[in-house]
Amino acid sequence: MSREFPIGLTPPDWLVRNLQPQQAPLNRPAVARAAVAMALPLTIGLALGQPAYGALASMGALSGVIGDTADAYRMRILNIAIPQLFGAIGVTLGAAAYGHGWWAVAALTGIALVSGMISTIGAVASVAGLLLLLNAVIGAGLPLPGAWWVAPALMSGGGLLVLLLALLAWPLRSGIPERTAVATTYRTVADLLATCGDDPTAGYDAARRAVTQSLNQSYDLVLARRARHHGNSPELTRLLAQLNAITPVVEAAPAVHQSGRPLPPQIRDTVRHLAHAVETGYTGPIGLDLPTPTGETTRAVDHALRHAAEVVTAPDVDPGGIDDRLGRPAALRIRAARAARNVLLSSGSWRYGLRLAVCIGLAQILVSTVPVARSYWVALTITFVLKPDFGSVFSRALLRALGTVVGLVIAAAVLSAVSRGWWDVLVLLLLAPLIPALTPRGYGYQTAAITPVILLLSDILNHQGTALLLPRLVDSLIGCGIALVAGYLLWPESWHTRVGDRLAEAVADTAKYVESAFGTAAPLSAGGVVAGGVLGDGVVSGGVLGDGVVSGGVLGEGVVARAEADPAARARMRRRLYRDLSVIRTEFQRALTEPPPTGRLAAGWLPLVVAVERIVDATTAARVRVKHGAPEPSPAEVTQVARQLRELAEGVRQSEVLVEVRTELTGPAESVLEPLRQEVAAARAIASPH
Repeated sequence: MSREFPIGLTPPDWLVRNLQPQQAPLNRPAVARAAVAMALPLTIGLALGQPAYGALASMGALSGVIGDTADAYRMRILNIAIPQLFGAIGVTLGAAAYGHGWWAVAALTGIALVSGMISTIGAVASVAGLLLLLNAVIGAGLPLPGAWWVAPALMSGGGLLVLLLALLAWPLRSGIPERTAVATTYRTVADLLATCGDDPTAGYDAARRAVTQSLNQSYDLVLARRARHHGNSPELTRLLAQLNAITPVVEAAPAVHQSGRPLPPQIRDTVRHLAHAVETGYTGPIGLDLPTPTGETTRAVDHALRHAAEVVTAPDVDPGGIDDRLGRPAALRIRAARAARNVLLSSGSWRYGLRLAVCIGLAQILVSTVPVARSYWVALTITFVLKPDFGSVFSRALLRALGTVVGLVIAAAVLSAVSRGWWDVLVLLLLAPLIPALTPRGYGYQTAAITPVILLLSDILNHQGTALLLPRLVDSLIGCGIALVAGYLLWPESWHTRVGDRLAEAVADTAKYVESAFGTAAPLSAGGVVAGGVLGDGVVSGGVLGDGVVSGGVLGEGVVARAEADPAARARMRRRLYRDLSVIRTEFQRALTEPPPTGRLAAGWLPLVVAVERIVDATTAARVRVKHGAPEPSPAEVTQVARQLRELAEGVRQSEVLVEVRTELTGPAESVLEPLRQEVAAARAIASPH
């Protein structure tokens, strides 16, 4: 019994995953901006004898601090300014409904519906919808000082102060975030090449996923700016050419890894040398210390690296020779019209909007009929928790409750020991930096950092001191309960519907990629896994209006890939598949944080995601080998593999659980498709219908 007792106390895996902090570097500039942006308005308010006005501006700065996450300067404008506009509208509407009883309930419910629907557009729209509802709840729940326009102006001014601080270095550092992102991509490729040939393959798989994420981020940053410059910026044209040039190196990596022979260290060092040239803008001669290639795979790497070196060090780049179709987003006007159409016509948009509206409506009805101190905190809690695009609703409710408890302990010490007045400025200088420092660690850590700041600012507005603590705890727990019951348990959207269908679509697109690599493929599904499914349950990937990226992927709709005639189309298809699989993997990671049966099902299906990624790798490796001298596979071999993948896709759509089966794939053992057949057989063994 003594040996079993500690095991019985072991927390479940889903709880451990929720509480485990995520690894992230400390963003020191964001930490400094948070301290200045939140303390300065309160300082000015105290100096002018209007501390309430200063507190409102600091609240607005808080929303700007939360949205201060972008690297590129133009992206910071979108990430902060657009949500501030919606926040000003929200607080104006909320203040107009303050004190109007059931009309206020109806108004907030309607605002919640609109907020939820626009949140499905993209990343920035999601934050804008969040701030619209949050500020509407604050305006409807608090008597705000001054005329009707004072609170919107002060709160927006606080948020725009964060933006101003974030843009101070723009004249000196213009383009540096984009160059840094591209250089980072080159370094992740170097790390990938260093793992090629390793056994086991865990290190290679992790490095390949890092390359996918880095490529996505770099293309998103560069193409978002290039869409506004219409290709007239030599700097952005150069960066796009450098990104395109590293793609053949990435494509050669699976072939090298498949060979089982590690690359010489000179290869890795050369890529890192190119990364330094990208980061510094060097265009002079560069000496390549590359070993003599000895086979198909090493010839592929050698050829790709020499081409990349030519592009990186070229003094001039012809804009006409750059393939903008590798992900350039449509014009803003077109994206806006497309987003509006999707919001109005998508069932997922309406479903999420209604779910949020029901929860906010229930909360407002509850606090209107039952006396609840500081009742607006109930709706605020629901607004933060019920954001599926920010993570699992269950996990956020749990972490919100735990983070609130920790934050209240800190707030209790602050409110009981610190006198109102100038000491509040010092406390804000100490507490505000914790928000950007802890936010990347997880939602619970963010909540623990935000809670004492909010309570300090609330105390400046209503002078209740420690009397705020218990109502805050009760209201947060009520809000979490409503979100869990009315926004989670009563909506029977199964895990298979949210993730399984997307995985099935990715497998079907993989079959088309196999055909495209050795012949002609049919069009990919319109928008693919991500663009087609992004509105399904409010999950956001990229953003139509948010960050200049075509929603959920880099391909346009209905792209036809002809491998021989258009190698760029095949490269787009491969990168699109990895992007889609990356989004699917993120969904699985979210599902793993939920209790059984959802978490258990996710753990069972995750190996299939890995298997599909390896199928894409094996297909790319075969294509690279053929390009550099290996015999072409027969059409019958290609057709057989594609058929097996389509059967697997159909099985994933129909299966709720995994059933192991045997699959026999035959073909010449010496064929370049033999490793691909093995990967497909492994995937079919992981999951297939009865």
